[in-house]
Amino acid sequence: MVTEEIEKRLEEIKSTIAKESTSESVEAREVNITPEVLIIGGGITGMYAALDVADAGFKVHLVERSPTIGGHMAQLDKTFPTLDCSDCIITPRMVDVGAHPNIDLMTCSEVVEVKGSVGNFEVKVKRRATYVDATSCTGCDLCAQACRLKNRFPNEFDQGLLKRAPVYIPFAYGIPPVYTIDPNQCLMVSRGKCGKATLDSSREARKKKEAGEEVTDKEAPPCMVACGPNSIDFDMKERTVNLKVGTIIVSTGYDIIPPDVQPEFKYGVYPNVIHGFEFERYSCASGPTEGKVINPANGKEPKTAVFIHCVGSRNKQTGYEYCSRVCCMYLAKQAHLLLEKLPDCKIYVLYQDIRAFGKAFEEFYDRVKAEGINYIRGLAGEIYKTAGSDTVRVRGEDTMLGEPFEIEADLVVLGVGLRPSDGVEEVTKVLNLPRDDLEGISNDKFFAEAQAKLRPIETGIEGVYIAGCCQGPKDIPDSVAQGKAAAAASIALIAQGKAKIEPAILEMKEDLIASSNSLTELSEKIR
Repeated sequence: MVTEEIEKRLEEIKSTIAKESTSESVEAREVNITPEVLIIGGGITGMYAALDVADAGFKVHLVERSPTIGGHMAQLDKTFPTLDCSDCIITPRMVDVGAHPNIDLMTCSEVVEVKGSVGNFEVKVKRRATYVDATSCTGCDLCAQACRLKNRFPNEFDQGLLKRAPVYIPFAYGIPPVYTIDPNQCLMVSRGKCGKATLDSSREARKKKEAGEEVTDKEAPPCMVACGPNSIDFDMKERTVNLKVGTIIVSTGYDIIPPDVQPEFKYGVYPNVIHGFEFERYSCASGPTEGKVINPANGKEPKTAVFIHCVGSRNKQTGYEYCSRVCCMYLAKQAHLLLEKLPDCKIYVLYQDIRAFGKAFEEFYDRVKAEGINYIRGLAGEIYKTAGSDTVRVRGEDTMLGEPFEIEADLVVLGVGLRPSDGVEEVTKVLNLPRDDLEGISNDKFFAEAQAKLRPIETGIEGVYIAGCCQGPKDIPDSVAQGKAAAAASIALIAQGKAKIEPAILEMKEDLIASSNSLTELSEKIR
């Protein structure tokens, strides 16, 4: 515990070092603020932050590493507890972001360097080559249909449940509505040849198409032949864009905890053991089965289904000790949706605690139970199957009754938790942002806020804000609220026009510090 005496000594140390450990006297100075904002991450949090800043009249650079914005929310079927259609909510906002004159939308891009300080951050953004001209592409899909390798590669948006071509758009209503080419999968990019066409012949074919002449698949790959606007350009190169911004908002979101961290559930071994996001794609009308939930082992509708809570989360053995907050409710929603689609399906939900903390959450949980869904307190201990069967057996203990149970199920849905998104290590290095690593309290590795209670979106770096699930697991309303809060903080700062820069300590008395064994001893030496 920090006592009053310790606080006093710390202040003495700070003031003495500030006065005596610099080679010259320096004072705080004011600098003009660049009235532009960088937002890293184009999910629901980053989108709302971008719209608020842009509507206030300031320029926004929205950087997203994927080909489209929308994040994980675009993959969902319905949202709890209101059961609103996710697509119906997010699509208009995506269109608003893509069309806003103050938003510079930079997809397939990553921030690789940040220098400077509040008011004048100098940023380098790497824009990957997409090999498709975004200014002329109409999103007609003819290139993907013509591709020699169409339907060969897992579509990440559909959790690999559908296949796509190397030239693709992640989902039909993606923003921007522009196709991109995966360089690792495209024959022309990776090998320099597609059929009889080569890179050299493709260059000549592109010139011929610009002149209005027809080309054949001997001169160009089928995708280029099929492209009416002549948008495909295999000579496109990666480029770096330099930006200068006043503030930065980090909204890099989350990814799911790998379900195979608990091998007893046999994810990846039995096809009818799926995770929550895969269920969302099966349940969604725009998904691989057009909204029909099936047993992936045989393609039939399940007669019995089991939902398992806290997969990966709240478990020291997996390394994810925290509660992911959303799992209790999204599994309740999914159980409700399955019963709505298949009224005769017998549904069990295995849980250790129900955490219905949000507005109308408890009421929604009560509604789901009243519909006849069976909640059993006790997580599964193992999942196994008998040879030649399309069903699996889920074994565990009902901790309320103190009795074992065994359920034969056609479908098992694992309620996986949330973790910091892939690529967050690079963002940490670029911005030098601290992450949660508090001994005895939290080591979840989400970005650390300046103060948990009163400064939840601020960081240790002035002018850099965090919002959404990069700060910790949360649901959509809380993510939107933090995005708008970060936007408000950015607007309040850049609207002032100037920022005060505190002086940096230029030269430390290292020998004095190194020879001290404690703060008390150091404070006595410099008093």
